[in-house]
Amino acid sequence: MRVPLSWLREYVDLPATETGRDVQAKLIEVGLEVETVEQLGGGLKGPLVVGKVLTIEELEGFKKPIRFCTVDVGTANGTGEPQEIVCGARNFAVGDKVVVVLPGAVLPGDFAIAARKTYGRTSHGMICSGDELGMGDDGSGGIIVLPPEHEVGTDAIELLELVDEVLDIAVTPDRGYALSMRGVARETAIAYGLPLRDPALLDVPAPNSFGHPVKISDPLGCDRFTARTVTGLQPEARSPLWLKRRLQKAGMRPISLAVDVTNYVMLELGQPLHAYDRSRIQGTIGVRRAEQGEKFTTLDGAQRVLDAEDLVITDDRGPIGLAGVMGGANTEIADHAAESGTTDVVIEAAHFDALSIARTARRHKLGSEAAKRFERGVDPQAASAAAQRTVDLLVLLAGGTAEAGVTEVIAPTAPRTITMPADHPDRVAGVTYGRETVVRRLQQVGCDVYGQDDLTVTVPSWRPDLAEPNDLAEEVIRLEGYENLPSTLPKPPAGRGLTERQRLHRRVGRALAGAGFVEALSYPFIGESVFDQLGLAADDPNRRVVKLVNPLSDEEPALRTTLLPGLLAALRRNDGRGSHDLALFETGLVFHPQDELKVAVRLPVDRRPTDEEIASLTEALPVQPRHAAVVLAGAREQAGWWGKGRPADWADAVEAARTLAREAGAELIVDQGQYGPWHPGRCAELKVVVDGDIVTVGHAGELHPRVVKALHLPVRTCAMELDLDRLAQAGEGTPRAPRISTFPVATQDVALIVDKEVPAAVVEYYLTGGAGELLESIRLFDVFVGSQIGEGKKSLAYALRFRAADRTLTVDEASAARDAAVALAAERTGAVLRGA
Repeated sequence: MRVPLSWLREYVDLPATETGRDVQAKLIEVGLEVETVEQLGGGLKGPLVVGKVLTIEELEGFKKPIRFCTVDVGTANGTGEPQEIVCGARNFAVGDKVVVVLPGAVLPGDFAIAARKTYGRTSHGMICSGDELGMGDDGSGGIIVLPPEHEVGTDAIELLELVDEVLDIAVTPDRGYALSMRGVARETAIAYGLPLRDPALLDVPAPNSFGHPVKISDPLGCDRFTARTVTGLQPEARSPLWLKRRLQKAGMRPISLAVDVTNYVMLELGQPLHAYDRSRIQGTIGVRRAEQGEKFTTLDGAQRVLDAEDLVITDDRGPIGLAGVMGGANTEIADHAAESGTTDVVIEAAHFDALSIARTARRHKLGSEAAKRFERGVDPQAASAAAQRTVDLLVLLAGGTAEAGVTEVIAPTAPRTITMPADHPDRVAGVTYGRETVVRRLQQVGCDVYGQDDLTVTVPSWRPDLAEPNDLAEEVIRLEGYENLPSTLPKPPAGRGLTERQRLHRRVGRALAGAGFVEALSYPFIGESVFDQLGLAADDPNRRVVKLVNPLSDEEPALRTTLLPGLLAALRRNDGRGSHDLALFETGLVFHPQDELKVAVRLPVDRRPTDEEIASLTEALPVQPRHAAVVLAGAREQAGWWGKGRPADWADAVEAARTLAREAGAELIVDQGQYGPWHPGRCAELKVVVDGDIVTVGHAGELHPRVVKALHLPVRTCAMELDLDRLAQAGEGTPRAPRISTFPVATQDVALIVDKEVPAAVVEYYLTGGAGELLESIRLFDVFVGSQIGEGKKSLAYALRFRAADRTLTVDEASAARDAAVALAAERTGAVLRGA
C-alpha cells in the first residue's frame, strides 16, 4: 500500500515538522512494515510553469515527426515573449495548456535544462510528459495536457503536487484494513496519540424500495450489497488533477472519471467498488454461484470458463461481473466521447466471502486490487459509506444527479465478541500492563470493552483478524511496543538431545558425504505421470498418493511416495549443464495415504493440547516414513596418472546401501530382485531381519534403459532407495566401536555347492548365523560355474575368520564353528560341501 504523506495529513493533524522518515518510524513501532519512503520530486528545481501553445510548425526532412512550437509562459521567462520549443510529441494542439520547463531548471535524475540547438532550431526549454517529471503513467501516452482553466505562468510544481513523500507499506494478510488510507490513518493517529478524522463518517440515506432491484441467491458468499444510481453524468468530464495525482502516487493509473472515482474511494476507505453502465444492465442485479463451465468475458477482454464455486454478479442475461475480482466487458463504462459516453451508472458496494474471492482470483489468475482487499478482509459496515462517497464525487465532478433510490440487501449478523481475562496480555507478554492499559489500547483499535476481571470485547467490523484472546493480547503488546518486551533466553531442560531417529539421519548424511555423494534437496511434490516414466506397475502401492488441495503447480499436485523423481531431476539438470560425473543423495520423508481417511481435530491455542488430541491429529496424517536414496552417473573414479578410473555401476549403488546399514547397525541382505525402474538383471533387493522376519527395505542397481530414455538421463544411470525407518528397526542403534582382541585369528575356508538360483548373500547370512559369536568376519572370495560341479549348480567359496576375546582358539574350536556354519547353510539352502 502506497500512502502519500500529503494525503495522510488530511485525516491526522501531524506536526508540520514530521517527515516521511519520522512517520515510518512511528508506524513500525505499532507493527506496520513500512519498507521504504519515496521522495517524490527529489532534485526537482524550477522554473516549471503552465504554458499555452500559440503556434505549431511541422519540421520536414527528419526520420520522425518534429514540431517547432511557440508557447506563452507569461512572465515566467522574464521577458513575456513566447518561448520557442522543439518537441516530438503529437498529442497536443494549438490552444492547449501544457507544462513547460524553462532553461535553468533541473528535472528528476539530475537532468539540467538549457537552451540548445536541435533539428536546425534552438529550443529554449521543453514541453513535459508525466514520465519526465516522475509522475508515472497518466494514460495520455505523451505530453501532459492540462484543463483549460489553469492560468498561464502558474507554478506547475505546486499545481501537479510533484514534491511529496510516499510510504510504501507491506501489508500482511491479517491486516487488510491497512490497504486503505482510513486504516493507515487510524494506526498513525494511535501512534501519535492524535484524533482521527474518519472519512467513513458520512450521512447516508436510509435504504428504500426505489433503488435498482437486487437479489442475493447466496447470502454466505455475499452478506451485504449496496446499490446506488447516478444519472446525467457529463461524458466529457475528466478527472481533476488532484484526483489523478493521488491515484498516481498510490501506484494506480488514471483511466476515466467514473473508474478513477471508484478507485479513489477504494484507496480511501478500503471498500472495493464497481460502476456499471446502467444502459447495459438488463433487469435485476443478482449474486449467485456460477454454473460449471459457464463462460464470461472480463474487462481485460479474456473469456473465462467459470467454476461452480465462483461467485458472479448477474443480470437477466447472465454474468456481468466476477464478484470481488473483476467486472464484465458487457457492462463496461464507456467514456470516450460526448455522444457515446456513459451518462447513467449503477454503483455496487458489496461485501463478499474472503475465502471464496481468494480461490476465484487464484483459479483464474486474476490478482486485482479488489480481490487483494476482499481476501484479506474488508469492513462490511463501510459499504454504504463508500457508495455515498462515490455518489458525492460523481455529482461534484461529473455534474450528475443522485437518484433517491437506495438498495441495501443485508444478511443479519451479530457483532463478534471475545471474552478474555483482563490480565491475559500480561501473561502472554510477561509484562504487567494492568487493566486500564489493556482497555485503553483495545478501545484505540475500535473495540468496545466491558467488565472488570473478565473483559467482554466487541470487535470492530474492520478487524476480522481479531478472533481469539491471543489476537487481542497481540494488539495490546504491539501498541505498547514490542521493543519494551523483556529479552530472556529460554532454558532448555537438561538431558534432552537428539532422538535416535535424528541421530541416524545425521550419521547417514555424514557417511554418504564421506563416500563422495553430494546432498541434493528437492521439493516433495510430484506429478502422477512420473510413475509411468518409472515403469511402476498399475497396482504398485507407490501409485497411491496424497493430493494437495492448493498445489504450488497444477503439474505436481501430489506428495511424493519415492525420492527418486526429485533426485533424478537434479541429476538430469546438472548433466545438462555440463557436470557429467555425478553422485547425489537425499534423505527425506515420503507420504502414503491412510487406508481410512480421517479428519484432523482443530487444536486449541490457549492451552497445551491433550495427549488424546495430539494422537487424533497424528492418526489423521499420512504415513510418513523417512527414506534415503542415491543416484549415480558418469565416472565413479576419475582417470589420471594413477590409473584408468572406472564408471559408476550397480555395485556402487549397493555399496551405498551397505554404508547406510552399517550406520544403523543392521545386517543387510542383498538378494537379486526385480522392481519398477531398475534393470531386471541388475537389480538388488535389499532386505533386513525385523523381529525374526525378513522384510524388504529397498532396491539398488542400474536403471532400466526405458526409464533412462523416458527421463532423459545419462546412460547406465544407477540408483538406490531404501526405508531408513525400517532399517533402523533392524539395527542395534548407535554402532559401537569393536573391541580389539589381542589373540590371534583362526581362518577357515569353505566351498559350498548350491543351485544357481540361490543368492550368495543368503548363503552368507546362514553361514554367519550358524558360526556363532566366534565369527569375526566372512568374505566371499570365489564363484565357480562349470561341468565339474554339475548342471545348474555353482560353487561359492568363503573365508571365515574366527577369534575369541579371551583366549587363543584351538583348531577343534575353529573347526566346530565352521562345521556349525556349514550345517545351518546346508539345512536352509541345500548347500553341499564341495569335495565331500
